Amino acid sequence: MTWCPYIVTVRRFPIVPIVLVLLIAGALASAAGSSPRLPGLITDKGPWGPNDGPTLKPRLKAIGLHALPREALTLHIHQRMAILVNGRAVYLPAGIGIDAHGKFISELHTHDYSGIIHVESPVNRPFTLGEFFDVWGLRFSSLCLGGYCKTAKKDVMVWADGKQVKTDPRKIRLTDHLSLVVAYGTPTSVPKPIPKHFPFPKGY
Repeated sequence: MTWCPYIVTVRRFPIVPIVLVLLIAGALASAAGSSPRLPGLITDKGPWGPNDGPTLKPRLKAIGLHALPREALTLHIHQRMAILVNGRAVYLPAGIGIDAHGKFISELHTHDYSGIIHVESPVNRPFTLGEFFDVWGLRFSSLCLGGYCKTAKKDVMVWADGKQVKTDPRKIRLTDHLSLVVAYGTPTSVPKPIPKHFPFPKGY
C-alpha cells in the first residue's frame, strides 16, 4: 500500500468550498483524551465534522485560546496530519476552529480538507497537538480518539515526522511543516512505511 497525498488549492478565511484532499490513500488513525468538561466534546465514532457551532467559543475560553476577529500572523506556521481508523482514511474537516458564521477564528484552525493545520497567532508561543484536538472538540489521548478507545488488540498510535511517539501524544509541539499520522486500530492496519514528510503547497 502506498501513501498518496493529493495537492489542493487552499483559500483564506472566511471559508469557501474547496477541492477535496486525501492525505493518505488507504489508511490512518489515532486517539484522544481531552477534558470531559470541554463544551461540545465529541466522544462518538467518526466521521467527525468541524464542531464549529455554538460550543466553539466557550471551548476556546476553557482551553485558554481566543476567538480572534481575523487571522493573526505574528506566529504563522503549518502542519499536515493524516488520520486513520481501522485502516481507513478519515478526513480532517474544513473549518475546525472557525465560527460557522465567519464571525471569529482561533489560533489553530483548518481551511480545507487537505489535512493542513494552520497556526496563526498574535503571540509567538508553543502550541501542541492536544490543543488542536481541544479546539476541534474531539476527544484525543494515548487511549482514545473520539469514540475509538484502546482494547486488547487495538490501540491509538501517533507518528511525528515518521517516528512513532511513545509518550503522551497530546504534548507533541506543532512545529513548522511537521508531518503527523494519528491512527487507531491494530499495528497491521497501518500502511508501511510511515512517511517522514508530507508535501506542502508552494508558499507554506
